[in-house]
Parts: sequence; structure tokens; C-alpha cells
Amino acid sequence: MTAAFIVEADGGSRGNPGPAAYGALIRDAHTGVVLAELAEYIGVATNNVAEYRGVLAGVRAALVLDAGAQIEARLDSKLVVEQMSGRWAIKNAGLREIALELRNLGGSVRYTWVPREQNTFADRLANEALDEAAAGRTDPIARYSS
Repeated sequence: MTAAFIVEADGGSRGNPGPAAYGALIRDAHTGVVLAELAEYIGVATNNVAEYRGVLAGVRAALVLDAGAQIEARLDSKLVVEQMSGRWAIKNAGLREIALELRNLGGSVRYTWVPREQNTFADRLANEALDEAAAGRTDPIARYSS
């Protein structure tokens, strides 16, 4: 059976731009088991940059787990979903650069918008990274299940 993953990603900034971070987790699409949790403080950035960086980190980690996996990236950012699905133009040069990096990862990725209340785990991770940074700790968070 082909591996299938769900990447749940979120990003946020406290101010726009302001201190920013992302959170992402990878689930086995067949069992729902969380395989990895990632979060990182990225410095001062916009909310949109943080959202893109979250999905980039999640998809990258999923492809490390299995380069041939089918991936569904779920985000509550309509902007990222519509842009990465090719329905909206990416006018911002900074976002375009991250989107290109994401596309160049390869793999089979489908982008799905979900309501904010269905993205609470990734949101919690992003806020955990922001809280850690506010306390002076900026190391990335990476937890993998065995």
C-alpha cells in the first residue's frame, strides 16, 4: 500500500509583521497516528510567510519519511491553499520564493483548506514556538514517533 500522509500546518505572527512561528504535524492518513510534530520560531515575519514556512516544513518532513507518499496538506490559510493549488496568483515576491521551494520538493501534494477549529494541533505548535521564543528559547521543536 502506498504511504499517505496528512500534513496539518499553521503559522502565526504576533503583529503583522511581528515575531512569527509555524507549527506542523504529520499524520498517517490510514490510521490517524501522529508521526511527527514540528515547530519553529522564524523571527520577524508576516502571518502569510509563517503559514508558507509551516507547510514547507511539514511537506519536507513527510517526504523524508517516504519520498513516494501521497500527501494532503491541510491549512486554515485560504491564501496558501489557493495559491499552491494554482487558482490564485502569487504576487508577493517573498511568498513566491517559498512557494517555488515548496513545489521543487517534488512529491504528490494536494492542498485542502480547513476551518480554523479543525487546525488546532498545528496552531498549538506554532504558539508553543512563539511562547518559547518569548522566553528566550528559539531552538526548533521536532518530535517524531517511533
